[in-house]
Amino acid sequence: MRHRSAVVVSIAVIGALSLTACGSRGEKKGGDGGGTNSASTTVVIGVDAPLTGDLSALGLGIRNSVDLAIKKANESNEVPGVKFEIKALDDTGKPAPGQQNATQLVGDSKVLGVVGPLNSSVAQSMQQIFDDANLVEVSPANTGVALSQGEKWASGEKKRPFNSYFRTATTDAVQGPFAAQFLYNDAKKTKVFLIDDQKTYGAGLAGTFKGEFTRLGGTLVGEEHVNPDDRDFAAIVTKVKSSGAEAVYYGGEYPAAGPLSLQLKEAGANIPLMGGDGIQSGDFIKLNPKSQGDYATAVGLPVESLDTAKKFIADYKTAGYKDAYETYGGYSYDSAWAIIQGVKQAVKDNNGKVPDRKAVRDAVQKVTFDGVTGKVSFDEFGDTTNKQLTVYAVKDGKWAVEKSGTFKG
Repeated sequence: MRHRSAVVVSIAVIGALSLTACGSRGEKKGGDGGGTNSASTTVVIGVDAPLTGDLSALGLGIRNSVDLAIKKANESNEVPGVKFEIKALDDTGKPAPGQQNATQLVGDSKVLGVVGPLNSSVAQSMQQIFDDANLVEVSPANTGVALSQGEKWASGEKKRPFNSYFRTATTDAVQGPFAAQFLYNDAKKTKVFLIDDQKTYGAGLAGTFKGEFTRLGGTLVGEEHVNPDDRDFAAIVTKVKSSGAEAVYYGGEYPAAGPLSLQLKEAGANIPLMGGDGIQSGDFIKLNPKSQGDYATAVGLPVESLDTAKKFIADYKTAGYKDAYETYGGYSYDSAWAIIQGVKQAVKDNNGKVPDRKAVRDAVQKVTFDGVTGKVSFDEFGDTTNKQLTVYAVKDGKWAVEKSGTFKG
């Protein structure tokens, strides 16, 4: 996304101090990544996500999952001599606040790393700022391909624009075609009306879907663009109904996708709407009580089905967060853990002393571990090596797994 979209985790460190413990053992409980650790150095992991506004359901799940990773690192003394804390910043899902947050994080000499953001459009506003400062960022949700492979990736010219940028979510180069293959081969839909919200995530996702769907032999019976804040889709609904479409593919997020699908159904267009991970949220169903039969893809395999995620799910419940971990919870935990492991290795390489930002960035490139979502590692572009995806369908008021697998291009 998400692209769709934005979370920032910052890791704060105090100078080149030795990381050996020198204070008394303290105990901190509650909200800010508290745990028990006799650390002498504080490392802050900040989160930049939409904590308020239309996309806050996803953002709060990201924040809480990072917070949980920090608590577990502190409890186990994962990095001897380091105590991690969280600093959550709200970007409301928009580029301008995200850019301001990036500047704020870079300006804090204690920050060594960032988890986020949610939205690809927000990421675009932050990447240069972080890269200039060698400040590592790991997004649990961005799917826009150009963020890691450059603007000319579609023509085969792939070039990593920012060495500081990583993600645990797979890209729309995989997600869009995976959806196209499902609609054409599995759902047997050969005529699709294509709509996108013109944002980096939505337009990019729609573009990769289009390429694969038409390659397979499918027909686009119409194409339209909307604004992310639109909620009245009467004109487009009329066009969809008269087009003979068997399905609608929407590149965008649930605040608009829910009302769009509802208005289609209420107008008598009883066809499924499909989108990407930007709509695979419980809030899509809340916004659309007639969403039965709609589809969404999501990066990775369903967390609930993974043995590697059982402890995360149990720990999240025990921690008592009032908000669900949502689509990106497991990926947020793994993003934070990748930075924690980067700090751990960089400290080791620096003879037990706090490393600089570049050392942490370089260490994250080489991390590999068994995470909540499976094996976590990064390729030469900073992209996840995990190419698995899942198609969900709305059944009886809930998202249910329809198909899971590895994309084969």
